[in-house]
Amino acid sequence: MPFDTWLVFLVVSILPALSPGPAIFLAISNALRFGPKATCYSALGNAAGLVVVGFAVAFGLGALMAASATLFTVVKFAGAAYLVYLGIKVWRDKSVLQTPEATVTALPRKPVAYLLEAFFVSVLNPKAILVIGALFPLFMDLSKPVVAQVFVMSITYAGLCLLNHFALAFLGGHVRRFFSSEKRMRALRRSLGGGFVAFGAALAATTR
Repeated sequence: MPFDTWLVFLVVSILPALSPGPAIFLAISNALRFGPKATCYSALGNAAGLVVVGFAVAFGLGALMAASATLFTVVKFAGAAYLVYLGIKVWRDKSVLQTPEATVTALPRKPVAYLLEAFFVSVLNPKAILVIGALFPLFMDLSKPVVAQVFVMSITYAGLCLLNHFALAFLGGHVRRFFSSEKRMRALRRSLGGGFVAFGAALAATTR
């Protein structure tokens, strides 16, 4: 991919990468509840998911979902169900009621749990698949190897999202001091849980 084309793609991708969605909400949730370390793990999982989505789009998944109402509906409800599941889990999870100092060094779950959680949020978002499916072809030169171009664009887009989530991890580490009391943390957990359920309901109600 020519450098000037990549530069335009980079600029155009900034807004979608920063726009609010389930992945960013998950990053904020982890930053406030578990600290920067957990958020960094989830950021890596989200980035890996976006790379997978990028290659899936390259092999026609985006076009297939745009054409197939059935496939879109299956992915949509799978993603919505997973977000509702996360919301219920966050609402009921008593283990997050710890002081910020306690959770920075000792995560409640293994790192792979945060990685997989963010990965599935990323790949089960049909809107993200369609957005990437609409964005990538605009910058592809079909006379050149497609896989190499998709690799560059996927890494670029995932990298932008990764930087955004790392920033949230840093900011969340400071905000967490406000939630050092059990009462505030309980209110935060219920707000985040309700937010995930709302995202799931909104996703289930969307159309192509």
